[in-house]
Amino acid sequence: MTPVSEALHAVLHAVKPLGNERLPLTRACGRVLAAPASSSHALPLFTQSAVDGYAVRHADIAAAPCALPLAQHIAAAAQLQPPQLAPGTAARILTGAMLPLGADTVLRQERCARGATGVRVLEAVAPGTDIRHEGEEIAAGAEVAAAGNRLTPGLIGALAMAGVSEVCVHRLPRISVLIGGDEVCAVGAPRALGQIPDANGPMVAAWLHGEGVAPQRLQHLPDHPEQVQRALAAAFADSDLVITTGGVSVGDHDYIPSSAEATGAQRLLWKVAQKPGMPLYVARHGNGLLFGLPGNPASVLTNLLVYVGCALSALQGVEPLLRWRRGELAAPVRRDASKTLWLRMAVDYSALGTPRLLPLGGQASHMLGNLAQAQALVEVPPMEGDDRVRWLPL
Repeated sequence: MTPVSEALHAVLHAVKPLGNERLPLTRACGRVLAAPASSSHALPLFTQSAVDGYAVRHADIAAAPCALPLAQHIAAAAQLQPPQLAPGTAARILTGAMLPLGADTVLRQERCARGATGVRVLEAVAPGTDIRHEGEEIAAGAEVAAAGNRLTPGLIGALAMAGVSEVCVHRLPRISVLIGGDEVCAVGAPRALGQIPDANGPMVAAWLHGEGVAPQRLQHLPDHPEQVQRALAAAFADSDLVITTGGVSVGDHDYIPSSAEATGAQRLLWKVAQKPGMPLYVARHGNGLLFGLPGNPASVLTNLLVYVGCALSALQGVEPLLRWRRGELAAPVRRDASKTLWLRMAVDYSALGTPRLLPLGGQASHMLGNLAQAQALVEVPPMEGDDRVRWLPL
C-alpha cells in the first residue's frame, strides 16, 4: 500500500493550475488570483486629514495657546478645486477631507475650543500631525495582492479602494460526482428491503459547495460495468475532476478501476496505508483526475478532506499546505503499526497557544454520528511520536 505522504505527492504531481478568466471584482469573492492585482492610483488619493479637527499652518500655532479665525469648512466630499488656506486662519476639516493648500498640520478638535467666529488653540502639536499623505500607503501601480491569494471580502475591499474593478482569477474546476451502489437510494425516497439512504451524495455536494465549487453533474451509478464505463467516459469528457464513491475495493461489484482504465485512464495509485479510506483509487484521464473514493461515509469524508481538498487547492493555484493546522493531542491514542489513522476529534481552544485535540468514540468507517461533536480530522502517523499532530478542519 502507498504511504500517505507518497499518495499526497502523487496527487500534487498530477495537478496543474487551471486556466484564467477575468471577472468583475464584485463577482470574484472566494476566487483565487491568477495574476497580481495592482493599484490604479495612489493611496491615499490625495493628502487628507486623519481626524475631525482644524487644518492650520504650524507657524500660526507655534505660540499656542492662541486664537485663529475660522475661514472655511472642508468636508469629505467632491471638490471643484483644491481648497486653500490663507495665512493666519484655520479651516474646520473632517476625517478624510482634502487638506487645503497652505496647511501643514491638523489639530484634533479635542485640543481646541470652538467659538462663534474662530477657534482657540489650547496646545501646540508637531508639524505634520494627523495628516495622511498622498501615496503613503500604496503608490500608483504598486502590487496590492499577489497571484495565489484567495479573494476574501477584506481583500476585495482593499482592491476596490485601490481602484481595481476587474481581476484575473483561476477558473473554477468542472466537477462530476458519481455515487455508486445499488444499495443506496435518494434521501426521502421509498426504500426497498436492503437499501439505505444515500449519505455520500449530499455530503460530497455539501463539501464542494463549502469549497466554493458546485458540481456540474451528480448522478447515481448502478452496479453494472457497462453503465459505469459509459458514465465515466461522459464525465471525463467535460470535467477537471471526477469523484466517485464506492466500487473501488475488491468486491464482485467494484467496477471503478477497471471501467476507468477501459476508457483510457492511467492509474496513479490504488490503496493507501490509512484508516479509514484505504481503497482510494486515483487516475489521470487526459488533463482530468479521477478520485475513486471507498463507499463508507467516513472514508468518503476523509479522502475528500485530505486528497480532493489538496487537488482543489492546487488546481486554483493555492499552496495545499495552507489547509493544514497544528495541534496537540489531549489524550493518548492507540496507533496502528502500518497505517496512518485519520481520527475525528473535538478541538479545545480554551488554553492559550496550541489547540488541544480531544479524541471521540465512533470512529468506524461506516459511522458519521460523532460529527455532531467533531471539528477536526486528525492525522495520527503509524510511527511512535509526540502529541503534536496536524489536522484539517471539518
